[in-house]
Order: sequence, then C-alpha cells, then structure tokens
Amino acid sequence: MRQNPARRAALLDAAIEVLAREGARGLTFRAVDVEAQVPNGTASNYFDNRDDMLTQIGYRFYERVEPDPGVLAAGLEGPRDRAKVTQLMHDLVDRISRFRSGYLALLELRLEATRRPELRRLLTERIRADVDANIRYHTESGLPGDATTVVLLYLALNWLIVERLTLPDVFPEDRIHDLVTDVVDRILPGPDHSG
Repeated sequence: MRQNPARRAALLDAAIEVLAREGARGLTFRAVDVEAQVPNGTASNYFDNRDDMLTQIGYRFYERVEPDPGVLAAGLEGPRDRAKVTQLMHDLVDRISRFRSGYLALLELRLEATRRPELRRLLTERIRADVDANIRYHTESGLPGDATTVVLLYLALNWLIVERLTLPDVFPEDRIHDLVTDVVDRILPGPDHSG
C-alpha cells in the first residue's frame, strides 16, 4: 500500500466528492481515480478495500472541518455571554455548510455505518469525542449554559445544517441566520437563568 500523504489526502478529497455526488453505490476505486484525475488503479494502491476507503473518508472529513485554532481563540475574546454563543453557533453552521460535499458524504457514511461495524465504531468514537470536546470548551471557557445546552445546540443545529444542505427550500437561505439565533435564544437560559 502506498504512503504518499499528499496523494492519499487528494484521493480522500476526491472520494468525499464522489460519495456526496453519487452516494455509497457510486463510490468505487475507479470513480475516485477519475475524480482525482490520477491513473486508473491509483486508489486501489492506497486503500485495502472499500471498507478501508470509507473509514479513511471519515477520518479525512474530520481533518477538514477541524476549526482553526484562531477561531477557538477568538471564541474566548470579549464577554462570554449569549451573544458570544450565538456568534460561535453562526460560525459553526457557516463553516460546516461551506463544506457541503463533506457534510453530505458524512451523511452517506452514517447510513453505511448501520451496516459496517468498523465504520460505526469510528464515527461513534469521533462524534462522541467532538461532543465531549465541545462541552469541555464551552464549560471551561465560562460561556453560559451547561453540558445539556451544548448537546441541545448540537442536535438542533446539525438538523438545521441537514435541511440547509439537502432541502434548501424548506428554510430559505435568508432565514438561516435568524433560525440559528432563535435556536440559541430558545435553548440557552436567559441571563437570570444561566447555568
């Protein structure tokens, strides 16, 4: 199996695009080679089998959506209040939405995980670690709310992102900003109830 990290990343980025566009049935080594514009057979040199490729796509998605350390540092600047949480949630929804193909590929991976134990294990571990990291960041930074606040924001905004990227006419784009603000306002306790 080949070990060129840049080529592997390019193949995984191509695989994300194929998975988002064609679904799991369309994800073949050949389709990835075509998308990556590499010689036929290249992807099969980098991945043991289709399951290995699906698992590696899961890792690559999370590499690409990891927030920049500057974004995390900026979240700690200024007052740590409901307005700051709202700003962070807008940033999150926009950052994930900009990587549309990645999020759609993740949805395909989640469906595949119902049939592939190794992929289910990977996604469960990774998503649980993300939720835990978000809870830690939120509570240790002194932002208002508690662990339940973070979980509820995670659940509500993830589904808003799903709607935004799969059925954009359900909630038109000009409503997304207000909806994110409303989600935070309704989930996060007010100043007199901060947790």
